[in-house]
Amino acid sequence: MNNKIEIFDTTLRDGEQVPGCKLNVREKIEIARQLEQLGVDVIEAGFPISSPGDFKSVKEISQSVTIPIVCALSRAIKKDIEIAAESIKSAKRQRLHTGIGTSEFHIRYKFNSTSEKIIENAIAAVKYAKSFVEDVEFYAEDAGRTDNEFLARVCESVIKAGATVLNIPDTTGYCLTEEYGKKILYLKENVKGIHKAILSTHCHNDLGLATANSLGGIIHGARQVECTINGLGERAGNTSLEEIVMIVKKHRSLRLYTNIKSELLCPTSWLVYERTGMYVQANKAIVGDNAFAHSSGIHQDGLIKKRETYEILSPKEVGVKESSIVLTARSGRAALAYRFKKMGYTFSKKDLNLIYPIFLEHADKKKEVHNEDLKIILKTANFITNL
Repeated sequence: MNNKIEIFDTTLRDGEQVPGCKLNVREKIEIARQLEQLGVDVIEAGFPISSPGDFKSVKEISQSVTIPIVCALSRAIKKDIEIAAESIKSAKRQRLHTGIGTSEFHIRYKFNSTSEKIIENAIAAVKYAKSFVEDVEFYAEDAGRTDNEFLARVCESVIKAGATVLNIPDTTGYCLTEEYGKKILYLKENVKGIHKAILSTHCHNDLGLATANSLGGIIHGARQVECTINGLGERAGNTSLEEIVMIVKKHRSLRLYTNIKSELLCPTSWLVYERTGMYVQANKAIVGDNAFAHSSGIHQDGLIKKRETYEILSPKEVGVKESSIVLTARSGRAALAYRFKKMGYTFSKKDLNLIYPIFLEHADKKKEVHNEDLKIILKTANFITNL
């Protein structure tokens, strides 16, 4: 089995569906070019039928990048597919992404249809998309809540129609990790012709399981992960690109790899935050402000002695200059001495013992003690006479 995990970035499509997140064409092109530098395999550039602006964005992105596949989303509707195909016509590498809901919720309540009619529509959509491009991805919306036997029938039918990628979305973020992994495995073992298509994960984070479920999917045979920078996306978001990439990179026992240049993860995260205005929580894995920040004295002491005692990632691996020792009331003498040394001051153990209680008095009054505060502390302790 191929050990490469294709990274399908949907920041510019699913990520932009976040309320309040609106990017103009120039900003989308800027992000698309950054994603190309990052090394993503596929850029889902948008949903062209949704608006003239989105069509223009997809068209401009198609002309602005050359290495990644440029993908456009459509419903299983002829007009959607035609507009999507037109939008990516100038892309060096093109993919159409079309599909339909397959769960009972979608079949009965969204479409007021039947299982057989859904399969007919799926086949027709793939065949029509195939008349425009060779690379056609099919999504079975709400696959997470779709009966596995029926899902296998759908997948087998669209492969026969020419689908090259099968997207198995956990659209509502409902699946447990083992359940989603077994769904992927079931398809691997029960769909005739499955070797002709790549299985793809597309997991939402409604229960905080998007990354875990994507991991479960690739462990059981999926070879594409659909994800976004900073985990942006509808409702609680999508699988976080930076998380899945670093899990694959750090766990060599998986024997998997991606083409992502991990040192560009944080710069890419910052760019997406700046352009979208969507804040990244401080304790967000990999790219949050606190991902490499340490305030506990025990942790700080261990980190100073040997970084690996409390960090499984090197900051430089993901594009951060260095870890930060944050001085608070929980910091110990080792962290205080470390910060003083970086400021150009070296003290004996005896002198440090004199300074430390004064430091704690300041630290109890503030969330964080900064370098200017430390100079005041030194003056208070009569170690320096001017500032």
